[in-house]
Amino acid sequence: MRAILIAAGIALVLTTSLSAAAENKGPKPDVGDGRVAWFDITTTNLAQSRAFYEQLFGWQFTSLKGTDRALEIVSGDRPIGTLREADGKISPFDGVVYIQVSDLPGHCTKAKELGGMIPPGFPFDLPDDKGAIAVVADPSGHPIGMYSRTALPKAAM
Repeated sequence: MRAILIAAGIALVLTTSLSAAAENKGPKPDVGDGRVAWFDITTTNLAQSRAFYEQLFGWQFTSLKGTDRALEIVSGDRPIGTLREADGKISPFDGVVYIQVSDLPGHCTKAKELGGMIPPGFPFDLPDDKGAIAVVADPSGHPIGMYSRTALPKAAM
């Protein structure tokens, strides 16, 4: 159940952040299969964490349309992730890294075969032709995201 709640929150923030900037239509840059394409950092204090990461890495932050509980992380003029408020206490597994894959439905099938669990509602297409995402809980319950630069085949939805 916790994985489903985490996944729902992640999906909301990611969908909001990926659709926030009109000038960023279309998929994210191709980082290559098996590489980190996006990440979320969870915090209990958005302002404090923003200041920490601004000073530590020089990241910039932009507001996300429709929420005051998350900010888009920008590095070198490129959106790279989100900083979002936790729904309560942070666990060791809050925050999700999204790995780019070329075959999202295939990777979801393989994850299930390997003992992973895909929460209900995943995978799904992101708005504005930004691709598709899924979250999988590995056999120990740790969530990891998968991101495809292309929309799901119509049969996979």
